[in-house]
Amino acid sequence: MTSITPPDPQLKGLQARLLDFQHAMRDAGVPVAISDGMDAMRAAGVVDLMDRDVFRESLAATLTSSASHRMAFDTLFDIYFPRTHALPDEDEAPAGSAPGEGDPRDIQDFLADLIDQLMQGDDAALRAMAREAVASYGRVENADGSQSYFAYRVYRNFNLKGLLRRLMGEAGIEDDDDLVSRLMADEFEARLRRFREEIDAEIRRRQVEQRGPEAIAKRAARPLPEDVDFFSITADEQAHMRRAVRPLARKLATRLAVKRKRARDGQLDIRKTLRRALGSGGVPIDPAFRAKKIHRPELVLICDVSGSVAAFAKFTLMFTHALQGQFSRVRSFAFIDTCDEVTHLFADGDFSGGMARMQTEADLVWLDGHSDYGHAFEVFARKFRSALTPRSTVIVLGDARNNYRAANTWALKEMKEHSKRLFWLNPEPAVQWDSGDSVASDYALVCDRMVECRNLNQLASFIETIA
Repeated sequence: MTSITPPDPQLKGLQARLLDFQHAMRDAGVPVAISDGMDAMRAAGVVDLMDRDVFRESLAATLTSSASHRMAFDTLFDIYFPRTHALPDEDEAPAGSAPGEGDPRDIQDFLADLIDQLMQGDDAALRAMAREAVASYGRVENADGSQSYFAYRVYRNFNLKGLLRRLMGEAGIEDDDDLVSRLMADEFEARLRRFREEIDAEIRRRQVEQRGPEAIAKRAARPLPEDVDFFSITADEQAHMRRAVRPLARKLATRLAVKRKRARDGQLDIRKTLRRALGSGGVPIDPAFRAKKIHRPELVLICDVSGSVAAFAKFTLMFTHALQGQFSRVRSFAFIDTCDEVTHLFADGDFSGGMARMQTEADLVWLDGHSDYGHAFEVFARKFRSALTPRSTVIVLGDARNNYRAANTWALKEMKEHSKRLFWLNPEPAVQWDSGDSVASDYALVCDRMVECRNLNQLASFIETIA
């Protein structure tokens, strides 16, 4: 009988962890065969386990057969094989401490250091900055929530796109058309992407320490594009979501068409019913109904396009314009601290180009470029009130974070008085409303409804209720 050679003693604990890792990958939809698992175990026996990157790539080579599986693999690898807590440059740190633990330092000091490290491109230093950001602003310990929730708590303190602009300015890059400038911009984007990946990995590491890998792995499986949170969307997920927008819009348009067809049947038409009954011996087999005139609503979108909610505004504009046929008219307005109409920028369907043109052609900044809902609403009420009619459905898109400025709810009330309905879609988790500079409740009292809207599915469900 063939005997089975027991694994090397140093691999006994690793073997159990590898089996759990493979089960988690299968649960995430990655096809991992038994033979793949055996290959992974053999690879673990010959590579240097202290070199995490080599170990990661050896498992990736044996357990993944498609590039589309790599994101799920990397996420689960960070959960089951997290980085060790200590970093090379932290030897002098007090025992049990970590960068950023305790009271967070001033955000401007942190951002200045972050810009310096991004300019240098030191991965170890960026990893330390990511740990500090999570420790200071994520507050993962002793708190329940998803990966995206804690990521949102970190990212709301700094705008990654704003950081890219600052990096370009520090490097003295002004001409985006120059080849060297484009190459440097690509390099800075790559460094920011690595920084973001380090933040996500650090959040997962802390969650695993608190609740164990199995509990976190169940939450970490990559969602479908229509379920991705607008606030924590990555560049890759944005590409997937763009491809998902039109199919989802077509599906919703079909449902709305069926809904309208059923709604057309009005009161029973006695005369037509009796005439039809003559052909069936006087039995009204096919009753006739008077057709109801279905009025398609006019849609007016008013979008905050400042950094933290720009992705939400972009995909909402894209989705609603893809559903343009379901509304009698769609007009779009954008604002940061003042408001301007941007309908014409999206007329050709090029939403990426339209968003880029919006930043240069639309009058969106009045004072300092920080969100000012009160002033934007005042400008809309003064300049664009004629866009509203008794058939208008107004949808405001934004997180209602007003930078401690005047809310000017009177302007929003005027907008409601001149329209049929007024809704507010807020991409921020409802538990965060009214925290810090949020004035969500003040505006919610004016609106017919303020709705948490964090992904495409929630957006589609809302649009279906109003179309």
